[in-house]
Amino acid sequence: MKKSIFIVSVLLTTLSCTNKTKDTKEVVSAIAADNEDPAVLAARVKQLEAEEKAKKEAELANRTSLSFEKLVHDFGNVKPDSDNSYKFKVTNTGKKPLIIEKVSASCGCTTPHKPKQPILPGQSDFIEVGFHPKPGQTNEISKTVSVEANTDPKITELQIKAFVK
Repeated sequence: MKKSIFIVSVLLTTLSCTNKTKDTKEVVSAIAADNEDPAVLAARVKQLEAEEKAKKEAELANRTSLSFEKLVHDFGNVKPDSDNSYKFKVTNTGKKPLIIEKVSASCGCTTPHKPKQPILPGQSDFIEVGFHPKPGQTNEISKTVSVEANTDPKITELQIKAFVK
């Protein structure tokens, strides 16, 4: 009994984190080995691996591609405590609907807004980025906005620049 639990534990530990790509890790769920035959446990591990593979394949099948009219916008000279806005045009260049899951900024002075609806193949929409430099925030400023979508790569970086004086 202890021997089979040990063997299954080693097997699960070995299989639990395999590096598929440099950024992605596949995790296999642990299975309780309460008095189960090692062959039954091995079959359950195989089933879980097959389910994980199917899940990954489904995710890959729903990926698309995107392009931006430009990845960097320079506001030029702006004043502290001023409102500045720019709309980055994004186009779905793939064959599946583009779903922008999340947009996030590198700092609190930058506020991005993503499209609410999926972007159909061949269509475009905008990611609006607001920039409000705080008093005391002066000179050359560069901020990033991360766009997470059903694409490969999953994250695309946008950049805004300004000279605050």
